[in-house]
Amino acid sequence: MRKPQTNSLLTEHKTAAIYCRLSRDDELDGESNSISNQKKILLKVAEEYGYTQTKVYIDDGISGGTFDRPGFRAMEKDIIDGEIDAVFVKDMSRLGRNYLQCGYYTEHFFPDNDIHFVAVNDGVDSNKGENELTPVKNIFNEWYIRDTSLKIRASHRIKGNSGEPLSKPPYGYKKDSENSKHWLIDDTAADVVKRIFKMYLDGKGTEQIAGILQNDNILTPNAYAKEMGYKVSGILSENKYLWRSSTVSKILAQQEYCGDIINFKTYSKSYKNKKRRPNEKENWVIFENVNEPIIDRETFDRVQQKRGKIHNKKRKNAEHNMFSGLLVCSDCGGLLHFHFNQGNRDIQYFNCSNNNSRNRTCPTTHYIRTDYLEEIVLADINRLIAFTNQYKDEFIRMLEQNNGLTFQNKLKSAEYEIEQLTKRNEEIDRLFSAIYEDKINGNISEDRFLKMSAGYESEQAENRSKISALSEKIKSDAKEIDTTKMFLEIVEKTTHLEKLTTDIVREFIDKIVVHHRKEENGVTTQKVEIYYNVIGKFELPPVYELANFSSIAEAESSLAEKIIA
Repeated sequence: MRKPQTNSLLTEHKTAAIYCRLSRDDELDGESNSISNQKKILLKVAEEYGYTQTKVYIDDGISGGTFDRPGFRAMEKDIIDGEIDAVFVKDMSRLGRNYLQCGYYTEHFFPDNDIHFVAVNDGVDSNKGENELTPVKNIFNEWYIRDTSLKIRASHRIKGNSGEPLSKPPYGYKKDSENSKHWLIDDTAADVVKRIFKMYLDGKGTEQIAGILQNDNILTPNAYAKEMGYKVSGILSENKYLWRSSTVSKILAQQEYCGDIINFKTYSKSYKNKKRRPNEKENWVIFENVNEPIIDRETFDRVQQKRGKIHNKKRKNAEHNMFSGLLVCSDCGGLLHFHFNQGNRDIQYFNCSNNNSRNRTCPTTHYIRTDYLEEIVLADINRLIAFTNQYKDEFIRMLEQNNGLTFQNKLKSAEYEIEQLTKRNEEIDRLFSAIYEDKINGNISEDRFLKMSAGYESEQAENRSKISALSEKIKSDAKEIDTTKMFLEIVEKTTHLEKLTTDIVREFIDKIVVHHRKEENGVTTQKVEIYYNVIGKFELPPVYELANFSSIAEAESSLAEKIIA
């Protein structure tokens, strides 16, 4: 390349940006396109142009199809701030492979900011006027990335349809070192996944589960991946134990834990827009039982039912309601399914799936309209909130009574029993020493000594087992106290609800038992029992009448028996 003709006196006090970019596809071209080689060439050329002050910007492993690159954005900001006077790139493809955006920067942004732009290998130098071939080169560069994108998409389609996983293993799995297409169970993470599923089925909400995991210092999936040396995308939180409700929800929704491989769950619109979008489920390709399951399929389905994610499977496009998966028939124990009136879609309702089935194993429909149900549940949650905020101590006492003994009494009882068992084992040690001396002194026979020592050893082993079980019980009860506190925090941070949402319903409610309607003396009533997460069924003591809560609407005064007009 011929040395450029320039006046170094005009450029020696100016700063040139050295911009280097390399994508994964460009890596196939070898060392000539490497970041180090680009940097070496550009620094030399900038010096020949008389720029003694340079600032290097690098985007490594980022496609030229997007201009949303950290290095490029930093350079763009410095240009706007007046810190950069020239931009050097190896060729136009390093600037980018989007025809329109490349044109914007070369024809508008750089000139508007008085930037001297040089693309070395393409002979582009803005100080020498417009290069007629530059737009053509930009088109060819975009064609290259489009062609590459089509080849990659075709390759992914073939791999995905053959059962090869297109995504990295989810939290709980790891790649098989001998076969990267196969996933193995990561025991440490898998135990956390199992625990999350169990806690959810035990009635805890996703926010409560997140709080429990944080209190137990369980690493978040991203923090755990980083600690294990796996590649992590995105920004890591400073608190590596900060679990979020959304993270728990994502884990509960992953069918891969049943051992399945699911491809094409997301897609990008084009090679110009890399944003991943959720794909319609009918476009997923599912390969069942490929890997060893972490969660059995029955447990997974139960969780999805509770989350309201499994609806009437007979209808491909079945709609669902915020209460789907929560309503239980009082007679047969089956789930109530969501429906709407064919003549008037505004009339939506639930009825017992077993009554509605071909076999009709449940004798009655347990029909209930969703608008009435929303009114009942909203009123009951507001009743719970109002009572808790006004009578917090009484509320805690009621919870303790519902669990038999108070939490503190449970702990004290277990601790006392451990203390007594420990003392007994210490006493057995002294007795053993005594009979050993008696044996040595000839006071008891060898057979007698062996029988007595075997009895003592057996009793000590049984006591140690009891101590271990009680210690675990203490831990469990302590966690139960923490969980109850978390539920109280959720209640306390809410003053009065005006409307229900799916998130509110899932956070508060474990299940709703719906009874069949009864008619007496021309009045139709229907009993609805609401069971809350952690606390179960909540009933006000007789001394506390709802009249005490003047802020609650009069319609909330009779909830156990709701009159259906």
